[in-house]
Amino acid sequence: MSEKEQVNSFSREIIEFQRKNDLTDTEMALNSHVSVEHIHNIKAMREAPDPTIIASLRDYMEHKPKGK
Repeated sequence: MSEKEQVNSFSREIIEFQRKNDLTDTEMALNSHVSVEHIHNIKAMREAPDPTIIASLRDYMEHKPKGK
């Protein structure tokens, strides 16, 4: 899978997670400790996320507490 396809797949994963959990980009940024700018850029496919950012977002999405 190319880098662009990986970014596209990850951005769709973030969007679907936000929809499912009714989260704004700001709420996701605050809870995952990833800047809202990074989240915007990943979703818009303007940046290939750094592995530490991917790890932070995945960790949050996999272990999201109820109500956050």
